[in-house]
Amino acid sequence: MMATSGLKVEPTHMHTFTVRTSSRCEFVDITPEVANIVSESGAASGTITVYCPHTTAGITINENADPDVLGDMTMILELLFGEDDIDYRHMEGNSDSHVKSSLTGASETVIIEEGRLVLGTWQSIYFAEYDGPRSRKVHVKVIKG
Repeated sequence: MMATSGLKVEPTHMHTFTVRTSSRCEFVDITPEVANIVSESGAASGTITVYCPHTTAGITINENADPDVLGDMTMILELLFGEDDIDYRHMEGNSDSHVKSSLTGASETVIIEEGRLVLGTWQSIYFAEYDGPRSRKVHVKVIKG
């Protein structure tokens, strides 16, 4: 699992990078990539929107200090919405992934102040994969102001 980007930061454009996942359900910390986009943008103040254009993945903010938090999230989501536990009507075999994605959400907005992301001490921005392994896109829009 890794995030890669060909950074070309312009104030009026969206920035896109790729996240490669290695398992069906996985949380990938994309905070360093997002912080780099903010830094390269030169925005001293404003907001960013981090958006996932996929229906079986999402974006979330959660704790980065204890990996058991992400493990617990994965466990609970699987217990509530297991891949084979429910008689899903959607026949592609990934209905649980669509449900999990809807619960997580497709985007997060974060404040920028003094050129840095305003996150809590233990917070990180995560790409949430629910139908991997795959190569996915993440879009970041920096709004200066």
